[in-house]
Amino acid sequence: MDLADEMRRRLAEAFAPRRLEVIDESEGHRGHAGWREGGGTHWRIRIAAPALGAMGRLERHRAIHAALGPDLIGRIHALAIEAEG
Repeated sequence: MDLADEMRRRLAEAFAPRRLEVIDESEGHRGHAGWREGGGTHWRIRIAAPALGAMGRLERHRAIHAALGPDLIGRIHALAIEAEG
């Protein structure tokens, strides 16, 4: 399973989102810190899930990081999150 699929699986299990996009934006960061050949370094998550509705922005980000887990977070350089309830 590739990294994007693993991210989708973990987020779907944790939040049952009505909308979920996991986008590898690594190529747009070519030459920047943390970039590696082959991608998988810079990500954007767009998620809409009722489970996130009662949370503030910081709580949502923490919940998403927790759902992804430290093992997965440790394999990426940057993560942009657009989350709504």
